Amino acid sequence: MAITRAQRALTARELAETFNRSPRTIRRIIAEERSSYEARAQERRARILELHAQGFGVRAIARELEVDPGLVSKRIKEAREAGAI
Repeated sequence: MAITRAQRALTARELAETFNRSPRTIRRIIAEERSSYEARAQERRARILELHAQGFGVRAIARELEVDPGLVSKRIKEAREAGAI
């Protein structure tokens, strides 16, 4: 799994200056693999719908998953439009 911003002590710009590389190169090197990101996102979507089905509210789901309430609302709306709920 990739190192998240919360786990890094330095920004991409600071690392770029340290290693004499561009910030873009640093971000590319430390980025999470796309397949890992998509799998994690899919798990999060499923968990949002699971908690919603259990009767949890948007803010409670957001707190539980440590995401923005707007993201939770968006995922629930997408599921409704797709007929999943």
